[in-house]
Amino acid sequence: MMILRDPVHGLVSFEAAEFSIVPRLMEAEEVQRLRRIRQLGLTSLAYPGADHTRFSHAIGAAHVMTRFIGRLRQIHGDLPFDQRITTERARDAVAAAFLHDLGHGPLSHLFEEAVPDGPGHEVWTVRIVLNPATGVHRILRDLDPGLPERVAELIQGRHPLAFLASTVSGTFDVDRCDYLLRDAHFTGVSYGSFDLDWLVRSLRFGHPTSAGGAPHLAIDGVKGLPAIESFVLARLFMFQQVYFHKASRASEWHFSRILLRIRHLLRHGVPVTPMPPGIEALLRTGDARLEDYLALDDAVLWSALASWRTAQDPILSDLCQRLYARRLFKTLELFGADRRPERYAELLELLRDRARASGLDADYYVGLDEAVDVPFDNSDDPLAVIFPDDVARAPQEVSFILGRLAGETLTRTRLVFPTELREDLLAQLRSAPLS
Repeated sequence: MMILRDPVHGLVSFEAAEFSIVPRLMEAEEVQRLRRIRQLGLTSLAYPGADHTRFSHAIGAAHVMTRFIGRLRQIHGDLPFDQRITTERARDAVAAAFLHDLGHGPLSHLFEEAVPDGPGHEVWTVRIVLNPATGVHRILRDLDPGLPERVAELIQGRHPLAFLASTVSGTFDVDRCDYLLRDAHFTGVSYGSFDLDWLVRSLRFGHPTSAGGAPHLAIDGVKGLPAIESFVLARLFMFQQVYFHKASRASEWHFSRILLRIRHLLRHGVPVTPMPPGIEALLRTGDARLEDYLALDDAVLWSALASWRTAQDPILSDLCQRLYARRLFKTLELFGADRRPERYAELLELLRDRARASGLDADYYVGLDEAVDVPFDNSDDPLAVIFPDDVARAPQEVSFILGRLAGETLTRTRLVFPTELREDLLAQLRSAPLS
């Protein structure tokens, strides 16, 4: 039994026997490691309160799953007996929700994006769950020898019951339901707010995709459409205002240059110390031993960054000094005709010339950051809206807002450069506008 107070969801409890797996999993070292990984990477450089961790998000996602399960049990009476939410299925689902982000590296998505050749956090999560040497695997296996495999399948969005898979990996999964509210709360913005209570209450089963098959998750068209719209708009606004914030993106680009420089030095035989084995392996080979990867967290990374400030390589030293002291790169957002590829090249070449004239290596001090997201994509895991006529319709067919957003891409394109080039760049643009 466990009862917790959460700043987002209020009183969170895992009192039922089928949910006791959550407090048991909390004892695993791999889960406790999530306390040392920030949910939003370097976003606290822009929003000072954004220091919440992957651990608190894991608890929130597991809590939302208990609410989803409660709702599905209210309505599963019309399903065949073998498609209902059993105790075992409820336990599997809440374990998958709790463990879904177990494989994140330090600074969460930022580290993953800065090492694009390495495995994604989903791959690391599955490795952790399935590896017999991990505490998480032992806890799951001791409860049921087949549990690690079932949890890994759910985390990857696969399950014989389509609606249950969608709760872990889908359009309105427990991950998104928690992180939008949690990130909005800790950044101090209201953009991420949506009506979770009404969304959960609006869940229902869709139509089976095949004879005798389990139905997909669906939304009640009369009650749930406004909840869907508020959810999608919350996600759109959070990306616009928080995840794509200029200071966040500049710091993320800055960090990627640090790892790029280290990769260059390592591949040319120049030692960089101290060097966590997990980072070295990822930069050299694109992969790492699981134990080395699990040894990485925010504290390890920041300790290394602090030491690299005095590295013999002047570029690495300067980049680390700037990030450590929050002397972030500046950005210039491009709009309209300036976002054409040929215009990118023209503006970048201007910046590269100014960087070289200032004695800076243009490969590490000047660049283009393009942040991209699709606010509403209902193609991979189609979610139906069902009205009293029992006809399933796509949300974009019955909502003006969703119809306009479906499949549309949100793109923010910015030039990135050091502070000392800002006035020179603006003066150049004012005096000699580019064609």
